[in-house]
Amino acid sequence: MTTIRTMLALASIKGWHLHQLDVNTAFLHGDDLIEIQNIKQLLDNKFSIKDLGVLKYFLGMEVARSKEGINLCQRKYALDLLEESGMLGAKPNTSPMDSSTNLYSTSGSPCADITSYRRMLGRLVYLTHTRPDIAFSVGHLSQFLVAPTTEHFKAAMRILRYVKGAPGKGLFFSSNSSISLKGVNDSNWASCLDTRRSVTRFCFFLVDSLISWKSKRQKTVSRSSVEAEYRALAITSCEA
Repeated sequence: MTTIRTMLALASIKGWHLHQLDVNTAFLHGDDLIEIQNIKQLLDNKFSIKDLGVLKYFLGMEVARSKEGINLCQRKYALDLLEESGMLGAKPNTSPMDSSTNLYSTSGSPCADITSYRRMLGRLVYLTHTRPDIAFSVGHLSQFLVAPTTEHFKAAMRILRYVKGAPGKGLFFSSNSSISLKGVNDSNWASCLDTRRSVTRFCFFLVDSLISWKSKRQKTVSRSSVEAEYRALAITSCEA
């Protein structure tokens, strides 16, 4: 997904044409429409493709293009998720997680429908491809997939109510930029109440276009905040 977001950000900056085919969702990029037609004809001769024209919808993601840039969102996917969960008529929330609540593995009582919780989290994970604003909350709740509780389920429903407030929210890749990569990172020392492992967080921008982000527990316990920051820096450097 980072590759796809980077491709769209570059296409916006460079003014590349984006066409879509139904052979493994192939993307052809460049500033020559004649060459694009030649390549599509070549692929059609080899694989018998169906030309879907200018890229607008793929993998549950909607692509809208203007002179200002490219907007990427999952509005239909989000609405389908809300409908499946019975949350289309729910009152929206202004934040995906209550900052005053500290969840851990034994918060609340055991969840009666573990399968529904896992399905919901799985679909929310896919929604994070265009919604970095829910990435931390979804990642945190994903830690409890083995034995979710009523509190975990309640927190997941809060995320859905937050999504309900703006189902079409997504990413924007501006066309008025030069090309430069920048990244920032941070860590929370021993923030996991169950394992006391630290959490690494980072994000990368292609100028002003957000293309990569992650929030994840570190694999080992750090014995100081300095060690946690060092591990976060190493992970961020690998991503760069």
